Amino acid sequence: FYFTLYTMSFTPSQDWETKTINSRPKTKKNANPEQVTSHARQSGYAVETVRKGAPTNAQRAAPSNARKLEEETEEFKHDTVELDLRMRIQKARQQKGWTQKELAQRINEKSTVVNEYESGKAIPNNQIISKMERALGCKLRGKKAK
Repeated sequence: FYFTLYTMSFTPSQDWETKTINSRPKTKKNANPEQVTSHARQSGYAVETVRKGAPTNAQRAAPSNARKLEEETEEFKHDTVELDLRMRIQKARQQKGWTQKELAQRINEKSTVVNEYESGKAIPNNQIISKMERALGCKLRGKKAK
């Protein structure tokens, strides 16, 4: 911002002076950083440049446990809903005459959650299973029938 202030001196000649406040030298809006720094150096300012995150060609070393990871052969999987539980949920829901969507609404979950439990894709969650037990009015967990 540039403000021009006209002052009037109270001398008999009534001299008017122009004073500019907050004046800055005009710089190019799309100036290159190198141009800005060279202009500042030429103007007598002390300039310090620091490059942060400059690209380098150095190769990073592999992690110390990379060989162990490569030699690992065991596959890990999450536990999924067992067939017995899947069938119990499905039978109890069908006895009530509910769709998966209706059961989901009664337990305040999405219908995809009920679908995943019945298809065996879900990771068992005791809170969700207990919600289903209360809504369906039967026990879904416990001893397996032989």
